[in-house]
Amino acid sequence: MGSGAGAGSELCMTTYRDSGVDIDAQDRALAQIKKMVRNTYTDNVLSDQGAFGGLFRMPVKGFKEPVLVASADGVGTKLAVAFTTGRHGSVGRDLVHHCINDILVQGARPLFFLDYLATGRLEPDVVADVVGGVAVACSEHGVALLGGETAEMPGFYSDGEYDLAGFIVGVVERRRILDGSLARTGDVLVGLPSSGLHTNGYSLARKVFFEQLELGPDDTVPELGRTVGEELLEVHRCYLEPVWPLLEDCQVHALAHITGGGITDNLPRVLPDGLRAIVKVGAWDIPPVFRLLAEKGQVPEDDMWRTFNLGVGMILVVPPKQLDKVLGSLCESGFPGFPMGNVVKGESGVEYDHPPEGFPSGLR
Repeated sequence: MGSGAGAGSELCMTTYRDSGVDIDAQDRALAQIKKMVRNTYTDNVLSDQGAFGGLFRMPVKGFKEPVLVASADGVGTKLAVAFTTGRHGSVGRDLVHHCINDILVQGARPLFFLDYLATGRLEPDVVADVVGGVAVACSEHGVALLGGETAEMPGFYSDGEYDLAGFIVGVVERRRILDGSLARTGDVLVGLPSSGLHTNGYSLARKVFFEQLELGPDDTVPELGRTVGEELLEVHRCYLEPVWPLLEDCQVHALAHITGGGITDNLPRVLPDGLRAIVKVGAWDIPPVFRLLAEKGQVPEDDMWRTFNLGVGMILVVPPKQLDKVLGSLCESGFPGFPMGNVVKGESGVEYDHPPEGFPSGLR
């Protein structure tokens, strides 16, 4: 009787590359980013590239009770804009900046970062651009890119597509953890400007720009003074440098990173029960991109507040007696802040105090 392969048939060898995985391409990609990754290493990195796990010496100098703070996140559908434009250098920076901001709001200084990139067919130049962006951001903010993973999964992702995630670990002195418990009635809300959409609301933004307005990524929008692609790929701003001196001087009661859910959902997360935020709409200039999305996309106001940051990337909850000092420090750092409301007694949530008539429609 013949075998299952067919009697007398000649079997053909099948390699891993035949199934769609090119290990040599991965090696070429790693070779391109090796130097960039090494440039992020700090004195606390004990392992070298290629190890199964990254080793990092826990810094105890200056700490009595060091507490590790960890977070993970991704870039979301902003990646679709990178796929469409073929510009991949900024999304890695987005990822690092977002993660740094997330642990900064708990008072933590970032220590090291891990990245994960998964794709259908590995393109070394694309991987080098993406991970290069991660490495650049890590270097700029004193964070060690301790390790990561690049996975090639043919048939799982379409050609030209990938997913990107990051994992960050920082440290904070236990007694200086920011958990919102310090917030008090009368505290002032101080906003720090965003650089654009950051990494949130892209499913809605892409629908408005690319489907409803039928614009391409290289089309220039007069209201923006730039192309759609340039606007949507603007890098997520990192707030470590302007905020850290304020944390060291204990001038802040709480911090809120304004990401998915906008001010509406994120600000209450850092306020204790029984306190409510009053946001003064009109205290800052809402950037043109958000006005355009609201008006051209006919997006309801509530959706705008809960989908986008509307020009505010970070909110500081500041005791009134520290307000002038905080605003002065932010100006000196090159990140001027603006008072945008206050904390009052009441049911948890955000109340938007709209200005009198005359404020532009769409985002009153």
